[in-house]
Amino acid sequence: MEPDVSIETSSVIRIAVLPIGTVPPGLLREYQMMLLRQQTIPQSAISSFYTEHQKSPFAHQPWDTGSLRFKFILGGAPPSPWEDFQSNRKILAVIGICHCPSSPDLDSVIDQFNSACKSYASALVHRCFAFCPGDSQLEDGSKKGGNLKLFPPADTQTQEMHLQTMMQDIAASLLMEFEKWVLKAESAGTILKTPLDSQASLNSEEVLKAKKRRLARSQKTIGDYCLLAGSPVDASAHYSTSQELARLTGDYFWYAGALEGGVCALLLDRMGQKDPAMEEEVRYRYNSVIVHYRKSFIQDNAQRVSPLSFELEATLKLARFLCRRELAKEVVELLTSAADGAKSLIDASDRLILFVEIARLYGTIGYQRKAAFFSRQIAQLYLQQENRLAAISAMQVLAMTTKAYRVQSRTSTSEHSLPNKQIGSSHVDGGKMHHHSVVSLFESQWSTLQMVVLREILLSAVRAGDPLAAWSAAARLLRSYYPLITPAGQNGLASALSNSADRLPSGTRCADPALPFIRLYSFPLHPSQMDIVKRNPEREDWWAGSAPSGPFIYTPFSKGESNDSSKQDLIWVVGEPIQVLVELANPCGFDLRVDSIYLSVHSGNFDAFPVSVNLPTNSSKVITLSGIPTSVGPVTIPGCMVHCFGVVTEHLFKDVDNLLLGATQGLVLSDPFRCCGSAKLRNVSFPNISVVPPLPLLVPHVGGGDGAIILYEGEIRGLWINLANAGTVPVEQVHISLSGKNQDCVISVAYETLKAALPLKPGSEVKIPVTLKAWQLGLLDPDPAAGKSAFGSMMRHFKDGSSPTVVIHYAGSLSSSGDPSTVGSSVPPGRRLVVPLQICVLQGLSFVKARLLSMEIPAHVGENLPKPVHVDSQSTERTIGSESKLDRLVKIDPFRGSWGLRFLELELSNPTDVVFDISVSVQLENPSNADNDSADQDAVEYGYPKTRIDRDCSARVLIPLEHFKLPILDGSFFMKDIQADGPTGSRNSSFSEKNAKAELNASIKNLISRIKVRWQSGRNSSGELNIKDAIQAALQASVMDVLLPDPLTFGFRLVRNGLEPAKLESPNELNSSVQSSASKGPVLAHDMTPMEVLVRNNTKDLIKMSLSITCRDVAGENCVEGAKATVLWAGILSGITIEIPPLQEIKHSFSLYFLVPGEYTLVAAALIDDANDILRARARTHSPDEPIFCCGPPYNVRVIGTA
Repeated sequence: MEPDVSIETSSVIRIAVLPIGTVPPGLLREYQMMLLRQQTIPQSAISSFYTEHQKSPFAHQPWDTGSLRFKFILGGAPPSPWEDFQSNRKILAVIGICHCPSSPDLDSVIDQFNSACKSYASALVHRCFAFCPGDSQLEDGSKKGGNLKLFPPADTQTQEMHLQTMMQDIAASLLMEFEKWVLKAESAGTILKTPLDSQASLNSEEVLKAKKRRLARSQKTIGDYCLLAGSPVDASAHYSTSQELARLTGDYFWYAGALEGGVCALLLDRMGQKDPAMEEEVRYRYNSVIVHYRKSFIQDNAQRVSPLSFELEATLKLARFLCRRELAKEVVELLTSAADGAKSLIDASDRLILFVEIARLYGTIGYQRKAAFFSRQIAQLYLQQENRLAAISAMQVLAMTTKAYRVQSRTSTSEHSLPNKQIGSSHVDGGKMHHHSVVSLFESQWSTLQMVVLREILLSAVRAGDPLAAWSAAARLLRSYYPLITPAGQNGLASALSNSADRLPSGTRCADPALPFIRLYSFPLHPSQMDIVKRNPEREDWWAGSAPSGPFIYTPFSKGESNDSSKQDLIWVVGEPIQVLVELANPCGFDLRVDSIYLSVHSGNFDAFPVSVNLPTNSSKVITLSGIPTSVGPVTIPGCMVHCFGVVTEHLFKDVDNLLLGATQGLVLSDPFRCCGSAKLRNVSFPNISVVPPLPLLVPHVGGGDGAIILYEGEIRGLWINLANAGTVPVEQVHISLSGKNQDCVISVAYETLKAALPLKPGSEVKIPVTLKAWQLGLLDPDPAAGKSAFGSMMRHFKDGSSPTVVIHYAGSLSSSGDPSTVGSSVPPGRRLVVPLQICVLQGLSFVKARLLSMEIPAHVGENLPKPVHVDSQSTERTIGSESKLDRLVKIDPFRGSWGLRFLELELSNPTDVVFDISVSVQLENPSNADNDSADQDAVEYGYPKTRIDRDCSARVLIPLEHFKLPILDGSFFMKDIQADGPTGSRNSSFSEKNAKAELNASIKNLISRIKVRWQSGRNSSGELNIKDAIQAALQASVMDVLLPDPLTFGFRLVRNGLEPAKLESPNELNSSVQSSASKGPVLAHDMTPMEVLVRNNTKDLIKMSLSITCRDVAGENCVEGAKATVLWAGILSGITIEIPPLQEIKHSFSLYFLVPGEYTLVAAALIDDANDILRARARTHSPDEPIFCCGPPYNVRVIGTA
């Protein structure tokens, strides 16, 4: 049998092409390609070379439309025993190829060519083409002439034209030789035999039959030459004659050959036109050909030679003629019949050719699996020969079957797959493959057959000595079918991989990955990558309106957009290292050593760093792969490059994604990651990665270490933030802001210091001072169990995120290039640096309770009346900072007393491990007159002595409130009560009520703000307690008693010799007079003592009252009235009716005569007549008829006896 046969094969002239001398292989292929372009020579082109010596036997030669067809056989072919039966099997011409520079001796070339031609007795034309001759060879060759044809050096087009001319000459020579042969055969006849003819002696009858058969065979052979000469009409006539004669003689084999030739002549005559009628005719005739070939089968010759090969060839020719999808069923029947006949073929090479043709035809009609099956039969035939060339052929044939069995190498599919630049984008949609695509990729029901195919490829590659193909087959077998392979088999494949790698050069790459399995785990985002912000150069706040990239790959609050736009945008910076997490799995029964693994980047703007990994048996591991972007542009990372088992392979993430998708749908054998105990990983989408130009990179360092800043409540401390530019470009724009909770605790940030350091060049540093004040812990914050544990408190405050953060937006130059036209289109982004101030606020001094206390110390009656707390509405205490004033804040003046004096008592507890020193200070207003000598015109702060609170101890701090009373009892404070009693007010009254409440609240806040409680611990730790809430809670019920003065103020003084005491202006004079009043002379018994009572009206209304004065002894008995009175008086002491103008005072004089020395108390009281609503509100009366009674503080009088 012959390969690649068709119906038209009978009309093709075979020409042997032989290299003569030494011809370089590259040039030989080039000359062969030039010949192949001359396979068809039109008859119209050979007329100039054709000479008709006598009348041509080809009466119907189509000179205008016909052509001669050539088939060039490089290296020639041995003669066929069937040449007489089919003339197209003969080598009818020999062409020698000579390269003159390699073979300078033309005589030797001619001798070699003549010697080579002797092997082809059937050749009618001989030509030797000598290419690139030198000058001497051209001169020598022109003398020799004959069959040597020189091709002078020229360009390719010229040589092809020269070769075309030579081939036209050969065609004309062959045509003339065909004419001679036909004329000779018609006149003299010829003896034609085939291997089917019996070699025994013939009797007379058989001799007569043999003569008739010779005539039929001669006509059939003449028809063959007519076909070769391109005259189908003449061939049909001779074939018809041959058929008649062969039928008469019962020569079915030659009859089938004549029928077959007639079909070829029919097709040539129709010039390749196909119509249903002609197809039916060809089908009918070829079925007859097949039947008659079958009839010619002789059982006696079955063991020696059989016409079965011609029957099968005819079947293949008809199948090839009908080979198209519409007639696939009929073609399959023909090929099935041919395959059944293969069992009866004697020659193994015939069986090989048959399987090759059947596989080709199945592939043509799209029956890939059947084609693959017969290809495996071909490979098995090759492997039976047990030689290297046969093994190479088997390997190549099996490689063609891998696509049908879904085990093809990536090398064979690379040209059909996506370009490398699109692999990264296709990975993103790997989890969204259509179901039929997954089914086509994974067909687990083929697993056993697929394993057999891969084993055959591995065996053939090992025999063929192709280590790379063997490595590829072993890798595919191990990677795809490890669950079906025993541990011993897995170790055997690992050994095969290692042995193949030992025969490969170092660094060899293979398209098919082996182990491990690699999937994308995550893209861990460094803060420097997440805090890249877009930059708007048109705005001064260029960072506004642009959120930082990351850290979330998906946010549920994004707008509903298409899938492409929902991909995460990841920005990398040139020169800054990045990290990608991948997970490796080794599901096999041996330890796996990965010599190196690094990210595979096709965009060319990324340098990856390799790492080595050891994976134990049935284990998985998550590793970090890193690299550095090198230039601006998009980055595509389709997978990893792995150096394992001595070969470098590329592992694509999308392949593993498809594998895992197939595992979830039950289409593949198993999930390699779950086999290794790895948890199920969600589908990680591949982000759109872009690389931006180099950016500045600020690295912060908070002074005092990277740990927590431990502060006690209210503590004020300064620290510094050191910023170093670790980037490669300077910082040119910067802005500082605060975010998070408790921003008020950051008192100041030295922004100007940072701004003055711009541009901050690479490697430079700047130190920014920051002042902090610890906030107050809430009611739920303190934890008694952790009160002494700084660690517990730190953990609590870090968890609730109560610390503020310093946010720094910074950027480099506006343009990454020197072209100003690109500034607007390619502005490098900026960065956001978040510096968390890890403040841990510990509970310092804690308030146990706060309450109001009153002190009842009677005043002494002196010569001068102690000055009231408020003498006008402009100032509270007309005092200035002096030692005497300081003493007044601390000590009690015995001539002033403290009747009704209010103190705020704060009980503080120290639960910490340190000692606190507490200092209380009060701010007092200065008088606004110009006579004051003080330099401070606003307020003077006076402090009490410090109080120390040791660890686990408590202390009480007293704060006097007498200096905070308002000067006037105004009705605006009681507007709310008045409005409540009367009818509904208008908008004006409501407005007045709001103003009154606001003024009262302002007074309370003013009182609270003027009291400061500070603490100090150690050398550098200090702060201020927040007592606002405590004071406000303590004053809530008694705010009017603290802030509002009494309606009437009472005071007593002595009058010496009836003289009016001098009016004292300065506080110093007042103090000196008070202290010296006792020295001027005490109150003596048995002596008339003149006195005065002073009553002041603190309201803005006239007050009518009835004044009474009472004197009591130490027992509290009234010593003025009654039978046992010990004090005589002169003047009026009770029922004194007087009127006091607004904000004025009146005096009432009287005298007392003490009979008994001792301690006496004077008390003044008044009953107010017709009290208004203000007085009733101040007195908190419940009835409008209830009398208003005002009683002054007691004044002590010490009476001494006479000598």
